[in-house]
Amino acid sequence: MLNSLDLPGRPEDTRVVVAMSGGVDSSVVAGMLRAEGYDVVGMTLQLYDHGEAVHRKGACCAGQDIHDARRVAEALGIPHYVLDYEARFREAVIDPFADSYVHGETPIPCVACNQTVKFADLLETARSLGAAALATGHYVRSAIVDPATGRRALYRPVDAARDQSYFLFATTQAQLDFLRFPLGGLAKAETRAIARRLGLVVADKSDSQDICFVPQGRYSDLIARLQPDAVEPGDIVHIDGRVLGRHEGIIHYTIGQRRGIGIATGEPIYVVHLDGERRRVIVGPREALATRRIHLRDVNWLGESDIESAAATGLPIHARIRSSRPAVPARLFADGGRVHVDLADGEAGVAPGQACAFYADGSDGARVLGGGFIARSERGREAEAALRRLDAMVRPVEAAAR
Repeated sequence: MLNSLDLPGRPEDTRVVVAMSGGVDSSVVAGMLRAEGYDVVGMTLQLYDHGEAVHRKGACCAGQDIHDARRVAEALGIPHYVLDYEARFREAVIDPFADSYVHGETPIPCVACNQTVKFADLLETARSLGAAALATGHYVRSAIVDPATGRRALYRPVDAARDQSYFLFATTQAQLDFLRFPLGGLAKAETRAIARRLGLVVADKSDSQDICFVPQGRYSDLIARLQPDAVEPGDIVHIDGRVLGRHEGIIHYTIGQRRGIGIATGEPIYVVHLDGERRRVIVGPREALATRRIHLRDVNWLGESDIESAAATGLPIHARIRSSRPAVPARLFADGGRVHVDLADGEAGVAPGQACAFYADGSDGARVLGGGFIARSERGREAEAALRRLDAMVRPVEAAAR
């Protein structure tokens, strides 16, 4: 007989490690499972250490948050451990984040953190402690889809406003089978109500926001500090070939950006491409942003059978390009290790390095089928032709310089 976490045996005979960030969500998970009688062990990862984060609202995994996690664990009467993962976090998340921006991409460090530090390293630590599962405070749902093997599937949560499935598309099947998400069936207001009922000191604590390791959200300052030689000025070039001005580093720009470009043309212009190799910011009209096809790398598949069998002729899915955008109708294609997605109505502002999450449909409780990172996007025919002309214009000059 299975217990409330779909694990065999009685809760009191079942050890569960809870990843405690010091926030209200993971604290409630620990409190709920402790109240059910599980053998709960709390673990907090110390991921970085800078003075600006210690007392700043919206930070996690540093300073005050570690202290709060420790206080909650003490109040619940569960053992609590702080693991120093600073070096690992720097190697797996911060350094690749900076490198990606320097090369003109728009990375998503939260996905990398879940993919490496939290759901790989911490998961193995939980196993080494004899835990039957690792529970987190993420707002997603999982459920058994194959009783014979215990294989689980991932779904969007009940509270669509708190949906974190976009950041978890890279969770492997083996990780998913070991993970549990007790808050997936709750609204955020219910979670806070439980925290108050349990008397947790973090019941009214602010939620974490933005990128946790970047003070005040100024990621360009961090990148300039980590890779000062890579932050170089360059040209701002219109997609029609005109050089409009200069910039102080492509890390200050993102695809789709309109404000703060630093030039005036008398007409609305947007950042449509970042040429990391040549340090060029390519701008143009809004229609040059429209993307119909995206090519993916590092794809993770959580659907039935294998991705090539499922998507050989085009699998109807809903694709989500950004966490702040809804999933849109699309078709997924996979052939010979190459994967791309065709967007039914197109999307604007699609950038390399972003994630594309796959959903079975567009419903609030849709199953997550996986996803991948955007390696390249294809715009409309005219925009693609213009970008090729820009590339052709500089190649002879580069060849002569060599």
